[in-house]
Amino acid sequence: MDAFVMEIFSSVQGEGPLVGCRQIFLRFAGCNLDCAYCDTPGDMRPAHCRSQNALDGKDLAFCKNPLNAGQVVAAVERLKPSMHHSISLTGGEPLLQSEFLLEILPLIKDTRLGVYLETNGTLTGQLESVIGMVDFIAMDIKLPGVSGLPPMWEKHRKFLAAAVQKKVFVKVVVGGKTGEEEFIQAVQLVAGIADLPLIIQPVTGSRSMRPEPARLLYLQERALDFLSDVRVIPQVHKMLELL
Repeated sequence: MDAFVMEIFSSVQGEGPLVGCRQIFLRFAGCNLDCAYCDTPGDMRPAHCRSQNALDGKDLAFCKNPLNAGQVVAAVERLKPSMHHSISLTGGEPLLQSEFLLEILPLIKDTRLGVYLETNGTLTGQLESVIGMVDFIAMDIKLPGVSGLPPMWEKHRKFLAAAVQKKVFVKVVVGGKTGEEEFIQAVQLVAGIADLPLIIQPVTGSRSMRPEPARLLYLQERALDFLSDVRVIPQVHKMLELL
């Protein structure tokens, strides 16, 4: 089985509670959603995958897509998994490649703490097929007001109910015009499943889209009425220009 992969590289995690942890990133192409703030087209099928051959990032290879399992595993192994916290499956939406994940994950070994899945939290069936091979789940809840998508509350609820058997946190991207009502609906959705860590992530991009600091603090206060661990964490990697 083959898969379209955008990049394979080593860097630090730039979002959520594992900010700063060294990871190998396996960035898949393709997504089932099309969020207004996303900078990666969901239907992208790149001709080549950009892959680091060394940790210093100076030796790059460009492999023709799609890649087979052997190519992906070999690329990961060249980056010395044993010095990394985990391997990050990201995208796009990596669960679109669930059958490919079933093939490669048993072959990827020696990271310190396993496999970290970044997902938009809508593909429950695909999650259930691979969850036994995943250690951490970073799940988004898409707010209609900032994502530009229809509400997906029931999809998110079903997904989170399946994900909670693993170490999981929920991320909510908020913008300058994010409504309090939909934000609280997301918080209550999480609280209805479990008292999980919630990350409030301000949208990056044009200044007009960004929430004011006071607004972020207010939303955090409201979320703390329902959950015990609520953090405001921007996309640190964009500040550091590491990814």
